[in-house]
Amino acid sequence: MLATLGFVGFVALVVGLIHFYLWRRLVRDTTRPGRWRRVGAVAALLLALLVPATMAGTQAGWYWLAWPGYLWLALMFYLLVVLLVLEVPMLVTRLALRRRVTAAEPAAAAPEPVLVGAAGTAEPPAAVAVDQPDHDPSRRLLLARGAAIFAGLTAAGVTGYGVRNAMGPPHLDRVQIPLAKLPRGMDGLRIATVSDIHLGPLRGREHTERIVAMINRLDADLVAVVGDMVDGSVAELGNAAAPLRDLRSRYGSFFVTGNHEYYSGVEEWVREVDRLGLRVLQNVRQEIRTPGGVLDLAGVNDVSAAGTGLAAPADYAAALGDRDPGRPVVLLAHQPIAAVEAAKFGVDLQLSGHTHGGQIVPFNLAVKLEQPVVSGLGEVDGTKVYVTNGAGFWGPPVRVGANPQVTLVELRTP
Repeated sequence: MLATLGFVGFVALVVGLIHFYLWRRLVRDTTRPGRWRRVGAVAALLLALLVPATMAGTQAGWYWLAWPGYLWLALMFYLLVVLLVLEVPMLVTRLALRRRVTAAEPAAAAPEPVLVGAAGTAEPPAAVAVDQPDHDPSRRLLLARGAAIFAGLTAAGVTGYGVRNAMGPPHLDRVQIPLAKLPRGMDGLRIATVSDIHLGPLRGREHTERIVAMINRLDADLVAVVGDMVDGSVAELGNAAAPLRDLRSRYGSFFVTGNHEYYSGVEEWVREVDRLGLRVLQNVRQEIRTPGGVLDLAGVNDVSAAGTGLAAPADYAAALGDRDPGRPVVLLAHQPIAAVEAAKFGVDLQLSGHTHGGQIVPFNLAVKLEQPVVSGLGEVDGTKVYVTNGAGFWGPPVRVGANPQVTLVELRTP
């Protein structure tokens, strides 16, 4: 309980600081004291409250909050990024203006000469044009407004592009991965892989139908759904997930849990997915027998299960121990970080998701701090790891630099 309260407090502090910064750059620096500055302060406060309200409200079923709340979250992020990038040129410009003012001040302050006429009387000096420095804050105001307009247009443009990308159909990624132990007769075995469908407040049955139709057109040998299928209960999203029963493959469709299943009623979803005809691999492996040979397909519960008490934690020994080491083994594990343990059991290939490919550039740079592979094919301690970007999104309906994706993995002999 204390840990949860501490996390909520930390998030509230970060959101508050971000909005304070946005208020300074977009409201205080661009307006003079008065009504419009007060209006901007109220708007900043309301938008700051919208972020936690959206996260809590969508969990309580107030789905009407999802679009405005998550769109603002994305716009807020890109406003922050653009304004931070502008800080350096803005500082240089302000310093340059200040130096011009300082250099002009001695000339402006120099005493004017007194002219003496022919009769010996003092005459007023002729008008002399002096380049007086501009002490009026209008220059700073103009500079701040220009930066605010640029940041606003850039953030809105990037966010709009990201919404279109996220809400569009997944892209198909085809990848060939050689496995040293793969029998010659299994060369070309194809696994349609999808993760992070994220059915929830913003994506429903139509999203699932589109993914199923796309996978079925691939005519794959296996289908692997590697976690984070839902963001809600079976009662809320059972109808949205129902088209999964139409998945077609030669040797079966398989599922492993992701961290979001543990937020959404994992036991109910395991039963529901099984009812829809997908084999749920919970720390077990399955022999895939084909006319050309045999392959072990294993699956482990998500690494987050250990702290929930809702299901058994990831058990690599149960899924991978006591097997024929001469067979190739493909492991389904939601998070790429699972490969650190999987490599100890000689896993040939791990298929994962979870990262969304970063979902929103430059957030992908932060994902690298947590996961060994963010997107595409990599290697961890001798185990090949392929990470698909996922077919959906979490939070903001925005994808920038990481297209939604369904992947056809083709296994090849060296």
